[in-house]
Amino acid sequence: MGHKKNIKLIEYILKFNRYQKIQVKINESITSEKLQVITDKGDNLGVLSRENALKTARERGLDLVEIAPLAKPPVAKIISFDKYRYEKEKQLKKQKASLEVGDLKIVRITFTGAQHDLETKAAQIDKFLEKGHKVQVELRLRGRQMRFKDLARQKLQEFLPLIKHPYKLTSDIKSAPKSFIAQIQ
Repeated sequence: MGHKKNIKLIEYILKFNRYQKIQVKINESITSEKLQVITDKGDNLGVLSRENALKTARERGLDLVEIAPLAKPPVAKIISFDKYRYEKEKQLKKQKASLEVGDLKIVRITFTGAQHDLETKAAQIDKFLEKGHKVQVELRLRGRQMRFKDLARQKLQEFLPLIKHPYKLTSDIKSAPKSFIAQIQ
């Protein structure tokens, strides 16, 4: 009886905890009649009925966790739910960390910027490129500067050679309503 309360508590926390990133069905919440069952060691037990899979999980003192609900038949793993959740969170953190390496950094330059300011921004872009980031260079226009769009495009084209680190222009210089944008990698 106590084991069933723990299962319900885990399922309740799983459904209603807004900080929880992993949402899976465990034990009695699994609705499929037939399941492809895998043990915690990776052994394939074959296709079992839900009742037999739950019985096997209880005998081992573990939970039945549905890991691939869209497969035919759905795949469930006999594993401790806490261990499964920990592994999934660890995997999500690793994926998030790998995505952060290629973040887009935005560097803004002005139409009236002095040469030294442009060199400082170019040095900043060099650092971003060395770390593997994509960089978006944005030249913003204000007020009457918007009349001189051709000069602004030329200023951005003159700025790009100041960048010492080798780069590739991923998209041509684009005109936005109040700016010109160039993306480099």
